[in-house]
Amino acid sequence: MPNTQAVEERSDEGSAGLPECGHEIDPATFEQILEMDDDEDEREFSRGIVYGFFEQAESTFKNMEMSLQKRDLAELSSLGHFLKGSSATLGLTKVKDSCEKIQHYGSMKDETGTIDETDEVKCLRRITETLATVKLEYAEAEKRLRRFYHDSGS
Repeated sequence: MPNTQAVEERSDEGSAGLPECGHEIDPATFEQILEMDDDEDEREFSRGIVYGFFEQAESTFKNMEMSLQKRDLAELSSLGHFLKGSSATLGLTKVKDSCEKIQHYGSMKDETGTIDETDEVKCLRRITETLATVKLEYAEAEKRLRRFYHDSGS
């Protein structure tokens, strides 16, 4: 059974815990990652996963920007799919949802992935807009996660 008491106690001391994850992070999913930590004070295992994700997300965003410049919809779809999976693992719901939209737009579909879109320019515009949104969502989730790990940022 998850030990949420330790997380809640940290929240009482002023740092972010699961009850303060907001809408950016699904507490149940993130708790599953935390359960793998051997030491609840150090949280080395989950910290490694989360900070690895930070590096992965930043790199993927750069690759998305380059793929946008090249107008490479297939690569954008692939990158959206990749980051969708990584963000879902951590429970980053908003990031996951936006990455899924990028995946669909890159496949010349609507945001739900159910309706074909024939206008490449429209898909590229939607990806541009969604990429800007997902970067903001990521920044908010990153801020909350860094606060949880008592890290003010790099």
